[in-house]
Amino acid sequence: MKPLFNRINYKELAYQVVFLTILFFLSSFNKHTPEIKLHSVVFFLTYALLSFSVSYYLTPKFLYTKKYKEFVIGLIVVFLLMYLLEELVLEKIFFDNHRAEHVSNIFYTLLDIGPLLIIMVSFKLAWDSIKKQRELDNLQSTVKESELQFLKSQINPHFLFNNLNNLYSYAIENSPKTPSIILELSSVLRYMLYDCKEDFVPVSKEVSHLKDFTALNELQIENRGEVELITNIAANDYSIAPLILIMFVENAFKHSTASQSENIRIRILLDVSSKGVLHFVCENSFLPNGNNQSLSAGIGLQNVKKRLDLLYPNKYTLKIEEEEPTYKVDLTIKLHALK
Repeated sequence: MKPLFNRINYKELAYQVVFLTILFFLSSFNKHTPEIKLHSVVFFLTYALLSFSVSYYLTPKFLYTKKYKEFVIGLIVVFLLMYLLEELVLEKIFFDNHRAEHVSNIFYTLLDIGPLLIIMVSFKLAWDSIKKQRELDNLQSTVKESELQFLKSQINPHFLFNNLNNLYSYAIENSPKTPSIILELSSVLRYMLYDCKEDFVPVSKEVSHLKDFTALNELQIENRGEVELITNIAANDYSIAPLILIMFVENAFKHSTASQSENIRIRILLDVSSKGVLHFVCENSFLPNGNNQSLSAGIGLQNVKKRLDLLYPNKYTLKIEEEEPTYKVDLTIKLHALK
């Protein structure tokens, strides 16, 4: 265990000193003769020393560790030492022989010390409670940040795995589209690796990335269907969490192409109002008997839902509808203003 003075927060100690000074003057000027005498200062400092030992030694060592029996015993011992110091030493120093020889009732001494002790210990408990809450908030913020980074890191390998497979297929066939795919993939990866380090990016960047991402995935459809992307951005002074929308678009391409060999239809609508409300709709066709699992499952969708919960608590609505032959995602987010 660290020594006592290593555990003391000196900012807290400064507040304690100021608080004690105010209490001393208030207690002095409440008397009939508001004169400050030496014995009043000494007795008050003695009581403060008692309160200090209870607040900064007994409370952390026993009360916080739930050793209640030891805490009570320590409190009694400290109080008795205080009582003996007052009666056998201080009284003899500051008062005449008659008062010094008179031993006051211990309960009267307790009444003198009690209010200050209660106030000081309450101050310590309140300070520690605020400190613990601040530490808890910081810890929760750290955990949240770590979880977001983990979820984001899972998106990149998932994306790479799908598109490298597509690139490999085109390369095997010596397709003339291979250079275009490499160029589009490079643009998308540049955004994911360098522009997405922040928690939020400008809406304009995310829209541009969404267009590149859609164009990259559209190459694999060829003449088997159509892809429609409509964007209406009324305001660019808002930010959005990167890679939130991409997962839904990737999911649409993956399941449409997995279940259909023709008549593929993917429709993406993105609207950002002047008040910063984003409305995103992604629809794709699918065949229920195709080679695809439940469209509402999978690691990707679970991750994006967790990110929405962490980044937009009570600020988004997500509806997923699966009615043959269409799978639809409807997402609304109240965006943050661009800083």
